[in-house]
Amino acid sequence: MKFFSLILILSSSLFFSQKKIGLDSLYTNDVQELLGDDYGSIYLYKNKDLSFTKYDSLGTQLGKLMLTFPYKIQSVNNPLNIVMFSENAQEIKFIDQNLNEIQKINLSAIFGFIKAVYAEDLQYAWMIDDSNKTLIQYNFRSTSTISSFPFNINLQSLKDFLVYNNRIYILRENTFEVYNTKATLLYTSLISNARKLRRINNDILIFGDQTVHQFDGKNLSEIFKNESAKLVDKNNAGFLALIKDKLYLYNLKD
Repeated sequence: MKFFSLILILSSSLFFSQKKIGLDSLYTNDVQELLGDDYGSIYLYKNKDLSFTKYDSLGTQLGKLMLTFPYKIQSVNNPLNIVMFSENAQEIKFIDQNLNEIQKINLSAIFGFIKAVYAEDLQYAWMIDDSNKTLIQYNFRSTSTISSFPFNINLQSLKDFLVYNNRIYILRENTFEVYNTKATLLYTSLISNARKLRRINNDILIFGDQTVHQFDGKNLSEIFKNESAKLVDKNNAGFLALIKDKLYLYNLKD
């Protein structure tokens, strides 16, 4: 198993079958974020015009949302309830599978300046309050704070964060870090061109422009790489890669 993992890391493209997804290259111009849900739908976010668009695997547009502020899309794992956070607007939006707004939370009316948000389920969200240097667990259904911890760490170049099992995972542009709720650094590793985090079961996935790494709680390993890619993502079918304005799905070969 260790030998197979090593070979996978060194030459992953040899073990994947490639399938082109029928998105016109025009749609993929100026894309800042690529996401794929587990039902085969593709989502593209463009910061240039603040648009968030959903397509099926044949390239048919299923919905489009025009935003007034830049937003960070947490994930589309649950396409019935997609979470978006705007640092500029200090608000969280929840949208459904048709990209219609379900709920909006104005954070500035409740907290200081929220630097990052991680919604762990349909009831609770974790937030880093930069002005008060605190980590907050908030029940947005009952509009109540569940817990709050002092969290005075440097948030410069913060790209993303999530919380799982009393561990806080911080992603900076070139660093991945793990803290406990006392803000003690437990693990750190260099990682290039980092973009976002995602939890799948007990593992934390770290997405870069061209790579996907996996952290199992102890070790960090590269599970996908394509040096030609502009953006990569993952769904239950495999790894998605945007290459020269064309989108491909890489499945592990049987």
